[in-house]
Amino acid sequence: MVIVVDAQADPEGAVRAACQVLRSGEPVAIPTETVYGLAGDIHNERSIQRIFGIKARPNDNPLICHVASIEMAQNYVIFDDMALTLARSFWPGPLTLVLKRKLAGRAIEMAAASLPTLAVRVPQGFSRDLIESFGSGLAAPSANLSGRLSPTSANHVTTNLGNRMAMVLDGGPCTIGLESTVVEVSDGKCRLLRPGGLDVTAIQSVIGTSLVNVAAGQGFKSPGMMASHYAPSAKVRLDARQVFPGEALILFGPHSVAGAANAVAAFNLSEKGNLKEAASRLFDTMVQADASGAGTIAVTTVPCVGLGLAINDRLRRSAAPRPL
Repeated sequence: MVIVVDAQADPEGAVRAACQVLRSGEPVAIPTETVYGLAGDIHNERSIQRIFGIKARPNDNPLICHVASIEMAQNYVIFDDMALTLARSFWPGPLTLVLKRKLAGRAIEMAAASLPTLAVRVPQGFSRDLIESFGSGLAAPSANLSGRLSPTSANHVTTNLGNRMAMVLDGGPCTIGLESTVVEVSDGKCRLLRPGGLDVTAIQSVIGTSLVNVAAGQGFKSPGMMASHYAPSAKVRLDARQVFPGEALILFGPHSVAGAANAVAAFNLSEKGNLKEAASRLFDTMVQADASGAGTIAVTTVPCVGLGLAINDRLRRSAAPRPL
């Protein structure tokens, strides 16, 4: 039976309990500012195997190594000047850098899906304190079944993964609510592999040039590149201008659409049209819409600017054709 530990009421006790489980080779679900992660010792082969097994995740889909500092990250990957500039500008925070891998070893190879690169980031808050106490990097993909909606609360984790794992640390709802932005830095260039909780324009303002956007579904260079991903059980219909009987409805902004009264359930990501609020509520809202029992979730248009780039990325992948 999964143990849920209140990391808000007793953060130090939660760190001690989690470290004990992690050192045994078992993963622990941890809260981050982006989404809840399924964390395991990146140096422990059994731990990495357990992460892939619990999530039913393809072995060729690499994991992110979460670290407590740039100095810890330098044990795992090689930084050039551009990567250091980005790390110093945005860490801790929702930016993942894909860099040339420094370390080998069976567990690291498994986490990196045998790629010559490794994805690394420094999270904010409790999870960073946990990593610092643990003393080395934690591999931590989202704490859900592969391809399903990402969890932004401890309840999402326990509902999705049930008793597949030993411990969940409850840190309350995630403040950002979208996975990190993933950028590959190599050969003096930055490539956007996944838009996320850090606005791409902020990155471009630091590096002084545009990011090359790498399309999803063209092989796994980093986590979050599956063409079909972040999916509820229900089908998802985008840019909805009307609602059909039996559908659930997700709105954005102050305006409704034709046939809204037909909806099985209706939600609004942000009545004020605030993209930050919409991002933080996206996955929880989709979980609620999916729980309504509707066969289809109709989603109105979200502007594809700022954080809207990441929101639309998640919505498009949730609506993509799913593997059989």
